[in-house]
Amino acid sequence: MPPKEPPRRRVPGPARPRSAAAGSGRPRPAARRPSSAAAAPRAKGRSTPRKGSARPLRLGSPRPRLRLVSLALTLVMLAFVVRLLQVQAVDASAYAAKADKNRYLEYTVAAERGEITDRSGIALATSVDAYNITADPKMFTPEDSKASDAPEQAAALLAPILGVEAGELTKKLSKPKSRYVVLARRQTPQVWKQIKDLKSVFAEKAQKDRVNGGTGANVLAGVFQETTTKRVYPNGGLAAGILGYVNAEGKGAGGLESQLDKELAGEDGKIRYAQSGGRRVPTAGTSEVPAVAGSDIELTIDRDIQWAAQKAISDQVKKSRADRGYVIVQNAKTGEVLAMANAPGFDPNDLSQADAASLGNAALQDVYEPGSTSKVMSMAAVLEEGAATPGTHVTVPNRLHRGDRLFKDDIDHPTWYLTLNGVLAKSSNIGTILATGQLGRTQPKANEVLYSYLRKFGIGRPTGLDYPGETPGILAKPQDWSTSQQYTIPFGQGLSLNAMQAASVYSTIANGGVRVQPTLIRGTKGADGRFIPGAAPERTRVISKKTAKSLAGMLESVVGDEEGTGTKARIPGYRVAGKTGTANRVDPVRGGYRGYTASFAGFAPADDPQITVYCAIQNPTKGSYFGGQICGPIYKQVMEFALKTLQTPPSGSESARLPVSFDPGE
Repeated sequence: MPPKEPPRRRVPGPARPRSAAAGSGRPRPAARRPSSAAAAPRAKGRSTPRKGSARPLRLGSPRPRLRLVSLALTLVMLAFVVRLLQVQAVDASAYAAKADKNRYLEYTVAAERGEITDRSGIALATSVDAYNITADPKMFTPEDSKASDAPEQAAALLAPILGVEAGELTKKLSKPKSRYVVLARRQTPQVWKQIKDLKSVFAEKAQKDRVNGGTGANVLAGVFQETTTKRVYPNGGLAAGILGYVNAEGKGAGGLESQLDKELAGEDGKIRYAQSGGRRVPTAGTSEVPAVAGSDIELTIDRDIQWAAQKAISDQVKKSRADRGYVIVQNAKTGEVLAMANAPGFDPNDLSQADAASLGNAALQDVYEPGSTSKVMSMAAVLEEGAATPGTHVTVPNRLHRGDRLFKDDIDHPTWYLTLNGVLAKSSNIGTILATGQLGRTQPKANEVLYSYLRKFGIGRPTGLDYPGETPGILAKPQDWSTSQQYTIPFGQGLSLNAMQAASVYSTIANGGVRVQPTLIRGTKGADGRFIPGAAPERTRVISKKTAKSLAGMLESVVGDEEGTGTKARIPGYRVAGKTGTANRVDPVRGGYRGYTASFAGFAPADDPQITVYCAIQNPTKGSYFGGQICGPIYKQVMEFALKTLQTPPSGSESARLPVSFDPGE
């Protein structure tokens, strides 16, 4: 019996269109197999499988596709996870910093600069409230400001208020990647009020514009202020040469402001706060490092004496049509500088009006040949070495040939028969050459001795004030002195110094032969209010007390004797010791000798010296150029004022008049 044929598997037919009743829940009628005649046309072009040879159709497995989709999703998720780890773990701090940069603003809180006062606590330099005008450039972009040309509009509005070129402001405001720029520093409260009022006007206009359906553009919304301070000098140009000035950044740029900048500046603080739309968010965290105020500096300067000295030298420089002049007033016993005046000067409140040549402190920075005021050092060497006494006779011819030159005095005269005291009183160059020639057996040896005394008096070395730009002067070593210098240096030509050095020489004699290093700083007062005195000045004995007393008597003859050259420096009631000087001046621009340096130096009361005054005028071109004629009166005016201000009692005894000349027949 033949085996039974397995039942044929039903092959699904082609899908039929869904009927209108599809989805109604009724079972569809079974599809009828088409007749061979009807099916023939559909099968045209196909080979009809033979009976028993057709293969059954198989549905594709969905698993590979699912695997591919799953793999793709896994890779995508993995990329997200890796990026998330990078953002939240690896680069978290960097992104947090970027976010903070956009959200938080940080600015420096300037420390209040310390005051500079005179010895009585009167302010010579102080600081007042001011504002830095700042901006957020991002708020001037078209997106934030709602204006295409916001930087230009804002610059045009702010330029006349700030006194800055509009182009410069536009450039600063056109930095969209920046969140902070400084438009102007240290502006007065009045300037900020103008800007603040202008901002309010534009804010109101922007609000009305938005209400009316406009863009509400506000080109000043990104302008802000920072509280700071501004340096002011209440007395204008008084003591400007000493004080110096600060630059646009508020840092010391000249004088004591520069020398003591670290002590005066203090330590700046910082404030960091969150902002949104240019406004501070009060509920967000704020961190602040408070600023530490700078120390106050108390000077040895007396404001009133400084004023008297400055007025006197300014008037005379103007009257003489001179290049410049200086006056030093010093306490002879303590070395404290009571006044240091320069003319012409400048006003540190407005440097734009200052002459560049007048900036600085010429009394310490100018170097010049002193002339006859330097003779007192030569006489000190002669007396200290025992080469002569004030009464030693010196025959002074009208001309003296030494080395390669023929020397003369400032006037032609017959042979003078002078004492050593008379040589100083009449300021004889020839007599000084003859006297210093006795310092050694040979001229080179005499040169070495004189050089040693000049150095002891402080010539050729810094004064000890450590002032910026101070000159130490010029004093060559004796072996380097030229043939003529061997004979000109004794009377003050061929060496150079500054005004403070010259004053210190006379203070040394007034102080019994002990040189006290000059001082300008009396002390400092820190933020805690505690006063710290300045360092004690260095003291050096230069000559004996006996020599100093003899020199004081000889200097009295210069002023008190009718034959002396300093009679215009007399002060009623006080014994005055002083010396005139008229030196050939080296032109600082052209070189070579041109014009004169007139000077006068001395101290009072001569019987109990308290105060030293030194005056010098460079290149007087109108009227007299002799030191005794134009500097003697300044000495008198300033010394008289200082004695009264410091309530110095008049002299209690008469001067012992020393002989100026001798009779050659006796």
